Amino acid sequence: MPVIPELTNQQWILLLGGIGLFIALSFYAIWDAVHREFESPIERLMWVQVAALVPFLGGVAYILIGRKRGTTSR
Repeated sequence: MPVIPELTNQQWILLLGGIGLFIALSFYAIWDAVHREFESPIERLMWVQVAALVPFLGGVAYILIGRKRGTTSR
């Protein structure tokens, strides 16, 4: 049986905070992609899929690259 190491309260806070940050970043990237205008609906769908299916890196890629490709919808 695998042994799960005991974590201190500070380690739990850091672990859960990091996971929460990754989830929040992905949700923001998805929300922002849905509310922006892209050259085609396929590009929007691609960015939503990348943000949803590639944890953390998908959200970072969207913020660094995808946001510049889309324009704010009105």
